[in-house]
Amino acid sequence: MTQRLALVTGASRGLGFSLAEQLAFQGWHVVAVARTVGGLEELDDRVKAVSLPGAGDLTLAPMDVTNDDAMRHLCRSIYDRWGALQLWVHTAVHVAPLAPMGSLDQKDWDKSIATNTRATGMLIPMVEPLLRAGQGTALFVGDPRAGQKFFGAYGATKAAQIALARSWQAETAKIGPRVLIETPAPMPTATRARFFPGEDRSALADVRQEAARLVGLI
Repeated sequence: MTQRLALVTGASRGLGFSLAEQLAFQGWHVVAVARTVGGLEELDDRVKAVSLPGAGDLTLAPMDVTNDDAMRHLCRSIYDRWGALQLWVHTAVHVAPLAPMGSLDQKDWDKSIATNTRATGMLIPMVEPLLRAGQGTALFVGDPRAGQKFFGAYGATKAAQIALARSWQAETAKIGPRVLIETPAPMPTATRARFFPGEDRSALADVRQEAARLVGLI
C-alpha cells in the first residue's frame, strides 16, 4: 500500500474531526474512531463533498476507545489489511464538567480516568507495533489544566495522559516511533465552550487552521 494510513481516535468532533478532515484532504487514508456515529458520518460527508486532486478517504470505526476488545480487534484488523500505520492522532477525551473538588461527581471521575488515562495506557502497546512497522508518528494534544481550580477531574487525567505520552516519547526517541506532543492555540470547540461559556469566541484560533498547522508538523 502506497497511500499513507492514519488512525484518528476521537474523530467525530472538534480538533479530532478537523485533523481527520485535513489528513484526508492531503491524501491520507484515515481510520476515524469515535463513539458518535453521526459525527463520523458528517466527517465522511465533508470529505466526500470536497473533491480535491489526490485526496484520501476514510474508514469509519464507530467504537469506544475504553472498550479494550474493540480497540484490540481494530488494531488487528489494521495489521491484517494494511500491515502498518504511519500516524496515530489521539484526541479522544472525556470532558468532565467544571466542579470544586468537594463536589466531584464519581461517575465523571471514573469516566475521566477510563477515557483520558487508562485508554491511552492500553492503546499505546496496541498501536506501537503498527507505527514501528510503518516508521510512523504518534501525535498527542496537550491541555495544561492540571492544578487549576475546578479542573480537578479533567486536569488530572489529561495530565496523566500526557505523562504517559512523554514517557513513551523518551523511550522511543532513538528507536521510534516518533511521538509528538503539541498544545494547540485556544479554539472555539465544544470542549472549550463547556469550560468558558460566554467568552468572546471571535478572538480564538480557527479549528481548521490549527489542524492544518499540526498536520504540517508531522
